[in-house]
Amino acid sequence: MPTPHMQHELLFGNVKLFAGTASPELSQEIADYLDLDLCGRDIIEFPNENLFVQLQSSVRGQDCYVIQTTSSPVHRNLMELLILIQTLKLDSAGRITAVVPYLCYGRSDKKDKPRVPITARLVADMIVAAGADRYMTFDLHAGQIQGFFSIPGDVLRGFHILKNYLLELAPSLHNPVVVTADLGFAKKGRVYADLLQTGLAFIEKKRTSDITNPQAMTVIGEIKDKDVLLVDDEINTGGSMVHAVNILKEHGARDIYMIFVHPILSNDAAERLAALPVKQFITTNTVPIPPEKRAFLGDRLVVLSIGKLLGEVIQRANEGTSVGEMFNE
Repeated sequence: MPTPHMQHELLFGNVKLFAGTASPELSQEIADYLDLDLCGRDIIEFPNENLFVQLQSSVRGQDCYVIQTTSSPVHRNLMELLILIQTLKLDSAGRITAVVPYLCYGRSDKKDKPRVPITARLVADMIVAAGADRYMTFDLHAGQIQGFFSIPGDVLRGFHILKNYLLELAPSLHNPVVVTADLGFAKKGRVYADLLQTGLAFIEKKRTSDITNPQAMTVIGEIKDKDVLLVDDEINTGGSMVHAVNILKEHGARDIYMIFVHPILSNDAAERLAALPVKQFITTNTVPIPPEKRAFLGDRLVVLSIGKLLGEVIQRANEGTSVGEMFNE
């Protein structure tokens, strides 16, 4: 009688890794962890901006993983993801998993105004319609986005990448406190505070008519003469963080460490952050940071890789073993 592992091999076959063009370094790191080569594929953009994908070998019956973050250029990267998935589907892949470290349109998760879309749901529907059987991602902006998918998935937390670095950093801090960039991040902020055994404070902010630049108003909690760990899930334009750092300094904060999972850094965000009195910017590589933006932040930028974690999750998914056990869950 075949073992469960042998049965699994019959169902899904061997791991096949395919990378889009969005994050080649991360894709290679995942491949190196698994001791595999990235599978050959051609991605061509025609003069009319249409994309063409062709696989260089058959994937019939294999367990395929498409690694593609959906940061800038968002629509090019999203279409690459969808076309790669459909190409694998039409070549009779045994199972297809969309590995999307950063999922675009995460902020469009509800109808909070009349006559607006829920684009996060549309993106989830498109990934499923393209042929994905599973998905993997990090730190969705809102938990309900998981419910937009009709397929199973692993929503991983950047906290598990950041925590070891923060534990090493903590002894050098003076009377540290965790501060969340807004009240909506308070629950996740508590996880950081519990890890580091610190107090927790919040920034209360009121959104203006400009939805990309919410105005920070005040601090709830004691931060005077404390080193601050300012945490959030992502930084886009940097507007919220500029206001946050200014209000923290006005309330007597000492050194400020900015901690975030997704370094979107749109437009001149890196330049704006570089001008702030922040000691370190601690993030991950769910989104690749271009060299010119890295240059603004210099040696204050610490980028922790998600590659080994994703590699381990992919291996466990292929073997049919628990992912939660990695985090004692």
